[in-house]
Amino acid sequence: MTKLLDRYVARQFLGTFLVLVLGLPLLFVVIDVTDNLDKYLARGLGFGKVALSYVYQLPLFIQYAIPIAALVATVFTIGNMTRHQEIAAAKAGGVSFYRLLVPIVLLGSLLSIASLVLGEVVPITNQKRAEILGERAMRITGVRTDFVYQTERGRMLSVRRLDPAANEMTGVVVEQAGVGRRAGLHGTAERAGYTPGRGWTLEQGYLRLFGPTGEERTFSFRTLRFPDLRETPEDLLAEPKEPEEMRFAEMSRFIRALQRSGGDVRSLEVERAQKIALPLAVLVIVIFGAPLATSSRRGGAAYGIGISLAITMIYLMLFKVGRAVGASGGLPPLVAAWAPNALFLVAGLVLLARVRT
Repeated sequence: MTKLLDRYVARQFLGTFLVLVLGLPLLFVVIDVTDNLDKYLARGLGFGKVALSYVYQLPLFIQYAIPIAALVATVFTIGNMTRHQEIAAAKAGGVSFYRLLVPIVLLGSLLSIASLVLGEVVPITNQKRAEILGERAMRITGVRTDFVYQTERGRMLSVRRLDPAANEMTGVVVEQAGVGRRAGLHGTAERAGYTPGRGWTLEQGYLRLFGPTGEERTFSFRTLRFPDLRETPEDLLAEPKEPEEMRFAEMSRFIRALQRSGGDVRSLEVERAQKIALPLAVLVIVIFGAPLATSSRRGGAAYGIGISLAITMIYLMLFKVGRAVGASGGLPPLVAAWAPNALFLVAGLVLLARVRT
């Protein structure tokens, strides 16, 4: 009986979830097109480019839809079973409310993992979309100062001043993590000059190499050619990636490099922590929504949709508040990122404890 009940609950949950997780992204596309149509027309973007940009934005919209769809599916499933006396019948057969929730909690856990994986895909598709729409335009200014840049090969550059007209950088720090047998490196140079076809040459600096077994070597140099550093001065002028265009490991490297150059990383640390906290919110919101759905036997679909949207809006608002408070230093980044999950999890467990089993 229990296995049959598990399959029934899972089927009810997945039926609602799939309709929403496939339908909501299309709604988001319509809303976004309506909001940005004037901008697309002003830029002279053709239908093909705009359509392709939304193909690349679908992973982001699906990630947005997952927690909403999971919450609505939970509220609908438990709410319908409550109204139809199916939960009461299950209890009479010796199946507790907690046991009824097992398939929903397991599905919520799988959806959290799926959202976490999708979160590593979204930065790549966001970057492609920005390139298609021409949003990563070149900087107007001819000089760039005090910035951090990640190269295509994974090196982090910290530069005090870049002058493309002179093909030179000053105050250069270059870093790369060791992978396998490849040594990690940390180099500093007073100046670096660029020669077309030959790449960058560092001048007056030090280079530290870190071997795979922990050994370290340091040497100074007057000039050191870096042929693998292939980015041109014009490449380095390009707008840096936004946080939503960086994967978790990429953002971690960026934060470490920015810290070493003296930059403020609090906002980035909050956003990095939220890359994990937001996907896990799917499981938390399922735990919170399940007991809440037993509190009313009336209202039907309108009640379920209304309460789900209200909870989602409050949840997202708390994440935005946490991001702002963490960026300002009011809370440690990890606390600011995880506080909404902690609050909703505690509230959900309290509600669960009050449900008659």
